[in-house]
Amino acid sequence: MATAREALTPDALTLLQAVAQAGSFAAAARRLGLVPSAVTYRIRQLEDALDVLLFDRSSRQARLTSAGTELLREGGRLLAEIDAVANRVKRVATGWESRLTIAVDTVISSSVVMELVQSFYGLAPVTRLRLRDESLSGTLEALTSGQADLAVGVGLEPGTASGIQSSVLGEIAFVYAVAPHHPLAPIQGPLPDDLLQQHRAIAVADSVQRGAGITLGLMAGQDVLTVPTMRAKLDAQLRGLGGGFVPEPMVRPYVDSGRLVVKEVQRSARLARLSYAWRSSPSPGRALQWWLAQLESVPTRHALIGQHLRA
Repeated sequence: MATAREALTPDALTLLQAVAQAGSFAAAARRLGLVPSAVTYRIRQLEDALDVLLFDRSSRQARLTSAGTELLREGGRLLAEIDAVANRVKRVATGWESRLTIAVDTVISSSVVMELVQSFYGLAPVTRLRLRDESLSGTLEALTSGQADLAVGVGLEPGTASGIQSSVLGEIAFVYAVAPHHPLAPIQGPLPDDLLQQHRAIAVADSVQRGAGITLGLMAGQDVLTVPTMRAKLDAQLRGLGGGFVPEPMVRPYVDSGRLVVKEVQRSARLARLSYAWRSSPSPGRALQWWLAQLESVPTRHALIGQHLRA
């Protein structure tokens, strides 16, 4: 009889997953192109090696026992780790990461990001890209928490975060804008805070997962509609649902077409300094190196901040 170590092979764990997902030995056999007796025999061998019952066979359905559920959970983790090891080996051999995750703040031009993605895929890399929409302090947190390898549009100073490097992306001005049919649109002169406070503000939620996050430009007691992205904020303001500060390059086409009105306010103008940051490594992969090389280009940095789709 095989020992537990000999029985716990990737094939055996994959078979366990197949039976659990299919709900019966016969269904799993059809899915795998095997005869049912072969599936039953291999599961029985695994049970004998571990000296446990993995499936309750008292009904027509193959229901996992508590031991089977535990093995399914841990087996999935082991299979994922095997895949990760294979990917790390591949990276060592080719220099390309198996996956690169980029956190992109929603003030950044999505169209320019997609142009960069298109150019990246033109290299035919083995790296899989994953893009994350983030806002405010959530953009940096995605990086510091290990959920992203690169963050573009960081509005907070990375400070002394261990293993994080950063560089300036550029500055972006914010203007207060409302729809032409909004009550504040026809009012002349700079708008004071007590007048702004009487009207609903549209705010982008901080995507930070730990802590309360930050809010910008809101006043105590003011009605607030909170939306997930800067694009959603812009949409809400175009509909006249409220007012708020938005990136000037993003609203410029809508102001030019008359769909939004920029209002002067008494409070100080907001100018945000954005950065991009990445997780440092003594031997960065080729994918991260490529993206960092693009971000060194001044025209690319300007486009990421200022080249938004026109209305």
